Amino acid sequence: MWRDERLLNHFKKNLQPTLTYWSVFFSFGLCIAFLGPTLLDLRCQTHSSLQEITWVFFSQQFCILVGSSMGGVFKKTLKLCLFVLFISSLVISLVFAIIPFCGHVGVLAMVMAIAGLAMGCIDTISNMQLVKIYQQDSAVFLQVLHFFMGFGALLSPLIADPFLSDTNCIQSNNTQNGSRNLEHIRNSLVPHNPGNVSHYELPLQGPTITQVSYAFWIMAAINLPVPIAVFLLMYKNSMVPGCSNQSGTLLSADELAMETQKENEGSNTGVEEAVVEPCEEKDHGVNTLCCQSKKFWNAPYSFFAIHACGAFVLFMSDGIVGEYSGFVYSYAVEQPLYLAHKTAGYLPSLFWAFITFGRLISIPVSYKLAPRSMLFINLTGVVVAFLFLMLSQNSVAGLFTGTAFLGLFLSSVFPSMLAYTEDILNYKGCATTLLVTAAGMGEMVLQILVGMVIQTEGSYSFLVCGVSLASLAFTLFIVLNVLDSLPPRASKDTTCKTPELGREADPYQR
Repeated sequence: MWRDERLLNHFKKNLQPTLTYWSVFFSFGLCIAFLGPTLLDLRCQTHSSLQEITWVFFSQQFCILVGSSMGGVFKKTLKLCLFVLFISSLVISLVFAIIPFCGHVGVLAMVMAIAGLAMGCIDTISNMQLVKIYQQDSAVFLQVLHFFMGFGALLSPLIADPFLSDTNCIQSNNTQNGSRNLEHIRNSLVPHNPGNVSHYELPLQGPTITQVSYAFWIMAAINLPVPIAVFLLMYKNSMVPGCSNQSGTLLSADELAMETQKENEGSNTGVEEAVVEPCEEKDHGVNTLCCQSKKFWNAPYSFFAIHACGAFVLFMSDGIVGEYSGFVYSYAVEQPLYLAHKTAGYLPSLFWAFITFGRLISIPVSYKLAPRSMLFINLTGVVVAFLFLMLSQNSVAGLFTGTAFLGLFLSSVFPSMLAYTEDILNYKGCATTLLVTAAGMGEMVLQILVGMVIQTEGSYSFLVCGVSLASLAFTLFIVLNVLDSLPPRASKDTTCKTPELGREADPYQR
């Protein structure tokens, strides 16, 4: 990547905003992964039952979906995007600091809902801004962005682990049985599916002994430089009220368009000829659709089909991430493997470690391979990994190997699909909000559905559901490729501005 002078110069010109978006996504990963390991200590802190505390999962995940949808509303101006990112990253630090003081499960759920809104906005805006900055080169930088999320998600449980209670943190006469099963309960807790541990009864009353508060305060301190970085970017762009930095002021899209027009006039280029001409049909009629909602319903069929296929592929792939990380432990401790609780507890960690490792190695790979090629390799690998897991269902080594390969192939599906879909749509930012929301919805909904199937059909259905979802995702990807290869039809409005005068200006370049 760094030997490409054009790409390197583009990165240098946008160094500060790019690093800022990467750091914000690290904050997103830090916040998304801490809840599972710390949930039992939070249960003690709030004196709630296992069924009640799992509502905190739901409040966070549901509000991430809402925040992801809201994030698309803020895309019109760079100032609004940076302001929302600043507030969101600051909110995450405040949430980490406030959680130790939440003594009731309802208050904790409300705090996590606020964090979910902030995380959803971060998810949509960061992806969308990197696509706008780098356009056809965005695949590489999106891979780095999602590596930072994976790194944050990997770091968060490591920070929390030394402060987790080894015994039941509510001391009472009935803690002995609960203490024996504590590690098993912690590994079995799955968002939106408390039924698998509902038969365990833990005490609700008694003195609480937990040190998990220190973990949250450490994460709040680690996250604090992120809103500062966003604030510095706002200051550089003269977006802070009362603060002016004229030397760093960036041109708005209108000003940049006026400069481009003057350059065209100076070079005796016919501006009148360039202003109105037939729209190119390479982007499936999307030129006039993304920013002009009144022409939305005049879109060709491929415009809607591309969005639908891309969204459903991510619905399935992120759903697989959620359901596999949530249920692989429960699958391992039951028949036919009957793994020890401690051994089975390594499986989710191994899965997420290889997701992070896969995102790291995808950075140089995405520079050599097009997003479509990476998606084909990834989705094929996911199907093969599940088939391998089914064939080696009686082998402990096969389960660990299949888990590692599954995480590796799932790692870069989201950034590659986002880059590929936006490439088809000519990098207008149309698909980002929908794709991010669909991915989050898949992670939440498929966990519920797969959990219901496992409870009724048995543990073997866990792998059957996985291979079915993977095959469906691969099929929809093939449909997306077919749509991309079809000759697109232009929308009813066949006039548009030229790329020089009509495209959205890069807000980070003078």
